[in-house]
Amino acid sequence: MDKLLIRGGRPLHGEVLVSGAKNAALPELCAALLTPEPVLLANVPHLQDVATMLKLIRNMGVSAERADDGSVRIDASALSTPEAPYDLVKTMRASVLALGPLLARFGEATVSLPGGCAIGSRPVDQHIKGLQAMGAHIVVEHGYMIARLPEGWTRLKGARITTDMVTVTGTENLLMAATLAEGETVLENAAQEPEITDLAEMLIKMGARIEGHGTSRIRIQGVERLHGCQHAVVADRIEAGTFLCAVAATGGDVFLRHARADHLDAVTEKLREAGADVQAEDGGIRVRSAGASQLKAQGFRTTEYPGFPTDMQAQFMALNCVAQGTAAVTETIFENRFMHVNELLRLGARIQVDGRVAVVEGLGGAAGAGLSGAAVMATDLRASASLVIAALVADGQTVVDRIYHLDRGYDRMEAKLRGIGADIERI
Repeated sequence: MDKLLIRGGRPLHGEVLVSGAKNAALPELCAALLTPEPVLLANVPHLQDVATMLKLIRNMGVSAERADDGSVRIDASALSTPEAPYDLVKTMRASVLALGPLLARFGEATVSLPGGCAIGSRPVDQHIKGLQAMGAHIVVEHGYMIARLPEGWTRLKGARITTDMVTVTGTENLLMAATLAEGETVLENAAQEPEITDLAEMLIKMGARIEGHGTSRIRIQGVERLHGCQHAVVADRIEAGTFLCAVAATGGDVFLRHARADHLDAVTEKLREAGADVQAEDGGIRVRSAGASQLKAQGFRTTEYPGFPTDMQAQFMALNCVAQGTAAVTETIFENRFMHVNELLRLGARIQVDGRVAVVEGLGGAAGAGLSGAAVMATDLRASASLVIAALVADGQTVVDRIYHLDRGYDRMEAKLRGIGADIERI
């Protein structure tokens, strides 16, 4: 099993090319199932989750060819099996995104209940509720969601759908299904993440009629048929935010090419308050920092976009561990998203958890930022990134185990870090 060996204490300098967003690429690969015409997706990141999604759609009879330039050509004209089996779905929750497109195009779909990181409850009931509002018959049997159109129907029917909570994958699934529905669908309480906007822009290129994406109210006028398109996956704001935190903690000067400052306002504001210099520049974001000795710990509360993202909570907590002062971090999205705390404690961090609040006592920028290298274990995707950040600052050598979590969401992270001066290797 692969591990990362990191020797801390080096500032970071240079340029990082930010990859395409995992959370945009996955629904966009599923969106290609909506049409029998070829779809060309550019800037698709090399990630384990992407490989799993490609395997999933190939299993349905879809042609999906990855080129050396990072593009993927998908041809779903010969799709023969509108089913997502458990052995492929169990490792990745985003597999549920096949449900809406398959049902909308073929009138039927069988999709296993999903898996993914064990960071808390992420029920699919909102997906089911929304598709039922559009007329689908859905039952859950033997761990599968089995969806059908009513007898005599050829298409889903538009509906006004208000989800009980803000759900990103739920919004994406219902958005894709609505593009081929009969009449108008209105999604109320829709998620507003940039990845949803990017998905909507791809669907519009395919011929969909969508308004209001990027707001809490999305209107879709269904069309009878979608066609192929070419689309480039938007840059990954979470990867960019992770590198911003890494440079802030270690010190240095790094330009993140393709990073979108307008997608990271909540994170960059906190980094500036912490003491880092973060500026939007032509083509990306530049971050400069004097390192942990000049940082001040910042409290924050995770919430839906455009608030502070739960996917950046662990990484910013690592930064707080080496800063000066004490800060409270409140996690409102997932109930189990403090699993990285015990591993940070092994490195010498001072953190106390009470329910959904973690109080971090910064180590004040001491030598090695007060952290010392140790053997640690990744427990989920973003937790693994927080351990890498802490290890980059810690005194001595850290080994991060179970980095298959990291590979699910970061495109060759250790190579990018090595390219800007980190002492890091995969073993």
